[in-house]
Amino acid sequence: MRIAIVHYHLQTGGVTRIIECAAKALKQRQVSLVVLTGELPSRPLGADVRTIPRLAYEEHRSAGTPADLADDLMREARDALGALPDVWHVHNHTLGKNLLLPGALRHLIQAGQMLFLQIHDFAEDSRPFLYRRLLSKIGNNSVSKLSEDIYPNNRQIHYGVLTQRDRRLLLTAGGDPARIHLLPNPVEQSNISCRPHVPEHVKERIWLYPTRAIRRKNIGEFLLWSSICDPHDRFVTTLAPLNPREQIFYKHWCRLAEELKLPVIFEAGLDKTRDYQEWLHAAYAIITTSVAEGYGMAFLEPWMIGKPLYGRNLADITADFNNDGIQLTCLYDRLWVPIDWIGRDSLVKKIRDALSAQDLVYGHQAKPDDLDRFMAAWTRENRVDFGRLDEVLQTAIIRRLHGSLQARKEIRPFCLDSCSIDLDTIVSNQRVLSDKYSLTGYARRLMQVYQEIADSGDVSGEALDGSRILDFFLEPEHFSLLRVDIPLDQNDIQ
Repeated sequence: MRIAIVHYHLQTGGVTRIIECAAKALKQRQVSLVVLTGELPSRPLGADVRTIPRLAYEEHRSAGTPADLADDLMREARDALGALPDVWHVHNHTLGKNLLLPGALRHLIQAGQMLFLQIHDFAEDSRPFLYRRLLSKIGNNSVSKLSEDIYPNNRQIHYGVLTQRDRRLLLTAGGDPARIHLLPNPVEQSNISCRPHVPEHVKERIWLYPTRAIRRKNIGEFLLWSSICDPHDRFVTTLAPLNPREQIFYKHWCRLAEELKLPVIFEAGLDKTRDYQEWLHAAYAIITTSVAEGYGMAFLEPWMIGKPLYGRNLADITADFNNDGIQLTCLYDRLWVPIDWIGRDSLVKKIRDALSAQDLVYGHQAKPDDLDRFMAAWTRENRVDFGRLDEVLQTAIIRRLHGSLQARKEIRPFCLDSCSIDLDTIVSNQRVLSDKYSLTGYARRLMQVYQEIADSGDVSGEALDGSRILDFFLEPEHFSLLRVDIPLDQNDIQ
């Protein structure tokens, strides 16, 4: 079987890691593989890699048309494989990172090619710049027109998703159950360790958040826990954001931590005296406070290295893991703080402003009951979920907690480690990872999907309904101010 994997780049990141896993898995099968990418990889991939400049990110790609890019893809694939692929495996084509790609895929479809379109992330999911660019440049400001281009539904097209949530979403949009494949990410088994997670002689507890500190990672909540921790606790995060706008918020949190003398170490991943593996080994536990994830490796990877996991749960993501037997017993669904600390009127105004900004960006009309639905999802018994708030409101709450022992008794849960995780739980989770998330199992599932696609017919069909996908991500229940791109007054977060 001949396979061409297509992605904008092969720089360090989640999609690149999955492509590497696929390349490693397919090596053991009778597969001829080429990886087509817009930029040279940052390290060897273990597969034939061809660079196509028109496939790079929109800001860096070479000029051309969708037809030009389609010709590039077919020429390079044919040169590498000796013939056109049996299946084109394309990653994140709907994300708006390259405006030629959806049209190029349309040319491949018209040429009778078989496509596996794997969606890791949605532009509709709080990526307003990317979605707006897609809508205006490809969809001519029509959601239905955009859907025709980025959500084709011909019989020779199959979709891949990482979670049951995303599968249900594509089914709701009109997808064929037989052509929407659940393909969870594999977990690297070589990292699994059963060593005890906390040495008896430990003098300080290191709570490690191994992440790039972008907004959706909810760094304010990470700082909240550091502001009320025990004297021997230290909180460590690994990488700064690269995006200049994200850096504005990140630098605010760095300044606040310094001002309040919080026991926080930023950018430990750049520490020349202690490498990343040493930080992992030294950690008492791994923490996550993220309010949104495409897949959720953060909920799986800690167990591989024998560490417990604490922090915020994302039920839409972790439901699959729970069903497989992963025990995530010390995660909280909400972090409740008294709404009086920020004022109900201030909160309502923030929501109204965010709704207006959201409607403007997405061309979406808020429903009359949206505010009530927001408040129902956000609040309970005169408390509000801290993770729904923006940096301004979160900062006010952190300052209050830092300065008042009495205030700390008012949050729910009242401490990060209000439950404990024993070694038996860690070992049990490792067994599940070995059994259900192995590279061997991933290869078997991937080959099964490829074969089903190769056997598909060539029949046209109506596009998926992109408005259903947009509506899902704009529902109040999925809303957080940390994920709304509103005009920023930098003085607000000084």
